[in-house]
Amino acid sequence: MDKINKRPGFSIISMILLAASCLMFPAWALERGDIVIEGENGRHRLDVEIARTPQQRSFGLMERDHLPDDAGMLFVYEQEQPSASGFWMYRTRIPLDIAFLEDDGEIRAIHTMPPCESEQAARCPSYPAGVPFHAALEVNAGYFDARGIEVGDRLMLP
Repeated sequence: MDKINKRPGFSIISMILLAASCLMFPAWALERGDIVIEGENGRHRLDVEIARTPQQRSFGLMERDHLPDDAGMLFVYEQEQPSASGFWMYRTRIPLDIAFLEDDGEIRAIHTMPPCESEQAARCPSYPAGVPFHAALEVNAGYFDARGIEVGDRLMLP
C-alpha cells in the first residue's frame, strides 16, 4: 500500500475508480457497425454495438439507462446456439426486444423482455430463444412491431 500512496497524483479515490471501471465492461470498447433489416415492410438501418466475446455478451446492455431509437446490440456467436439458450435481464434497466438470427441473418424468433427489478440474479427470468441461433439483436422494446419487422425478415451486414 505504501508504494501506491507514494506515487504522485495517485490516491485512494483513484484506486477505487480504477477498481470500479474494471467491474463494468466499458461500452466504448465495443466494435460498432451499421446494419440493415430488410423485409416486406421496407429497410430499416440500425447503429449497433457488436458483442463477440463471452465477456462482452454476458455484460450486454446491463446498467444502461437509455438506448437511442435506431440503435441496438448485436450478439455474435462462432457456433450455433441451442434453442434452450437465451438471454436474461438482470441489471438491465430498459425494456428490450430481441431477435434470434440464423447464420444467414434470417430472423427466426422475436421476444420482448421487460427489465428485471430484482437485485438478486436468481429472481430474474431467462428468455430462451426457442430456435437454434447464431446471433441475437437487442433493440428497444416495440422497435420491431412499430416497423413491421417480423420472423422471416433478414438482417443484412455490410
